[in-house]
Order: sequence, then C-alpha cells, then structure tokens
Amino acid sequence: MLLLAGLVGAGTGGLAAGPVAAVLLAGYGMLGARAVHRRRLAGQVGRDRRRDLDRLGALAADLRAGLPVPGDVAPNQEPGAARPGDDPAGTNRLARLTRSAVRLADRTGAPLAELLERVEADGRAFDRGLAGAAAQAAGANATALLLAALPLGGIALGYGIGVDPLAVLLHTPVGAGCALAAMGLQAGGLLWAERLGTVPTGGG
Repeated sequence: MLLLAGLVGAGTGGLAAGPVAAVLLAGYGMLGARAVHRRRLAGQVGRDRRRDLDRLGALAADLRAGLPVPGDVAPNQEPGAARPGDDPAGTNRLARLTRSAVRLADRTGAPLAELLERVEADGRAFDRGLAGAAAQAAGANATALLLAALPLGGIALGYGIGVDPLAVLLHTPVGAGCALAAMGLQAGGLLWAERLGTVPTGGG
C-alpha cells in the first residue's frame, strides 16, 4: 500500500512538475497512506477486541446456565498461543488471562464463570484506560498536524502577494533543496510526534 502510494505520487508529480515534485508527492503520498492504514488497523483491532470481550461475557453466562466449557478455551492450550487477529493492544493479554482462568478452575475447582467475568471486567477497564490515554494524546497529535500544514499557508501567502513560490521550490536548486529538506523535517516531526503520542498498551 505504501509502495503503491509512493509510485502513484511519483508518477503524478513527475508528469506534472518534474523530478522534485515527484519526490515530494511520493513522500507525502506514503505518509498519507501510512496514516490511513494505521487508522484502519486501529479500528479493526478495536472491533476485534470488543467482539472478544462480548464473547467472553457470553461464555460466562453460558457457564452459569450449565453449558460445558468450549474446546477453544480448553485448559491444555498454551496461554500465549497466537490467533488470527492478535494485536498488541491487549488481545494476547486477554487470551492469556482467559486460558489461565480455565486452567485455574480445572485444577482447583474454582467457579469458572466468576473468573471469566472478572477477566472481562479487567479487559473493559483496560480498554477504558487506553481510551483515556488516547484522548489525552489527541491534542498533541492535532498540534503536530497543524504545524506540518503551516507551509501550505506560506505558499498561499506567496501567491497572495503576487509571486510564484512553487516555481521557485520545484525548478531552482535552492528552492528544491529547501522543499526536500522541509519534507524530511515534516516527516520526521510527524513520526516523532506519533511516537510520543503512542498509547502504552501494557499487553502482549
């Protein structure tokens, strides 16, 4: 996905305004595609996580109704076994706690339904903590995006006073150097701000 976005941006920029525009559009295209991919992945992870918690609550209710333990949470399974859809935001932790509860109930006779309800409550509290941390980081991420977009305002201001800043940036050696350096600094700043704003998962 990133490579395709880079190739499309490079081709479009090269045809429209030359090699400097090709490099710039390729770089910005890859940054945009990466952001879209991360947002979609985060949404999918959240949906999978909520589905797993709902299933855990349903399993506890089934056990209270007297149904047997399903085979996919049998005590002989490894607690950290990988599954499709595993993610670093707590799914591995949830699976590990669930299987540990099953083994504990199998070995000691503790009520499994109650243990699973506690695991579900812990998982939902964990998610609320992640949501709160993400909300706190949203302001810093928005500020980083705003700062990254400020050069567009400078270009618009240049056109407003009657000059052609894109001609200078794309077709002169000094302008090209400034444009490429700006893109590198913007990309580095956005990635650094993203790293600083990453919510610690505590899972895994």
